[in-house]
Amino acid sequence: MTAKRRIAVVTPFLDKRHGTERCVAEQVERLTRDFGYDVHVYSRSVTDVAGLTTRGGGSRAGGSGSVDWHRIAGLPGPGLIKYLWWFAANQLRRWWDDKVRGIKYDLVYSPGINCLDAKVISVHIVFAEFRERVAPNLQFGRNPIATWPRILHRRLYYRLIIALERRVYPRDDVALCAVSRKTAHDLSRFYSRNEDVAVVYYGVDVEQFSPSVRARHRLRARQDVGLSDGDFCLLLIGNDWRKKGLLCLLDAVRQVEDTRLRVLVVGRDDRTLFDAQARALGLEGRVHFVPLRPDVEFYYAAADAYVGPSLEDAFALPPAEAMACGLPVIVSSQAGVSEIVTDGLDALVLKDPEDASELAGLIKRLVDDPALCMRLGGRAAMTARLYGWDRNAAELHAVIEEAIALKGRRT
Repeated sequence: MTAKRRIAVVTPFLDKRHGTERCVAEQVERLTRDFGYDVHVYSRSVTDVAGLTTRGGGSRAGGSGSVDWHRIAGLPGPGLIKYLWWFAANQLRRWWDDKVRGIKYDLVYSPGINCLDAKVISVHIVFAEFRERVAPNLQFGRNPIATWPRILHRRLYYRLIIALERRVYPRDDVALCAVSRKTAHDLSRFYSRNEDVAVVYYGVDVEQFSPSVRARHRLRARQDVGLSDGDFCLLLIGNDWRKKGLLCLLDAVRQVEDTRLRVLVVGRDDRTLFDAQARALGLEGRVHFVPLRPDVEFYYAAADAYVGPSLEDAFALPPAEAMACGLPVIVSSQAGVSEIVTDGLDALVLKDPEDASELAGLIKRLVDDPALCMRLGGRAAMTARLYGWDRNAAELHAVIEEAIALKGRRT
């Protein structure tokens, strides 16, 4: 009988309300439940993880694994200071557990750069590529003087992360899991990691997100967000609305010239720019900004289509959740989720996320053709069922086992 694995998971926080953190939370639950791992989470906060206990005495016995949380105290201050503290504190805590408490791990797993000793890292963003893309926004001369301290902070933060990426990602003793082929390409371009990078797509909870759940909540959800029977609601979920393509979406809605269209925007951001854009385009009263809620499937139930014209996204989980709910979706070719769909079969793919005219044409196709919406939504739900969290965790498990075997051969 194979000995039970004990692994450390190092992540700043863990919950099911954010993309990366939800992915890791779902993985942790399945690594213990399905593969019998004892998982020790080193994090500032952990919620929404089944079977979690705060680390106390010795490991528990039993056929299934366990999830133990080792809390790392946070530090107030700017993001760069918080990160430096977190990076040092989790390393020190694990050293103490190893040397003093005798807690040994077969492997350390991290989403992104959280430590130097992780042997498996899931890559959700390549900061070298990200900094290259946002570089124009970080120039002092292009921004008001009042914003310079924030710009300086971001530039220093990105420089630190990229320095760590350069140190960690090229190492052949570190297994990398990219969340999309797009991310794998970025790792190849910046760090020469090629054939040895696994692509492990995000999963979808097909019990929480399904056509039946959407149908059950639809009437109440539309009433609660103020939609009438004749409205055609376009949904967008995310926090960085500029990056998510909201400006392009608003311009496209104007071009469609159909007063039935409503835009439901879910998430957190400064809405000042987007309110002004909506007014300038004559869309007053047709754009609704609402906060994220734990039962986010409520918003999918209210919508008639999901539109995700992201300028860039490593994967983008909301379009996949919308697909699982049976919604017709429009996804950006610059989002990793476009890699799991077939244009015209189970989704419509926006080739240029900055082309409002192209997006308007796709939206008009949906508004004018209920049969197309039904066909796309049905196929979308079938595709989403192929990408459950069980599949995601099983693929990660294979990477972890291979990394443990490699570690054993090297020692």
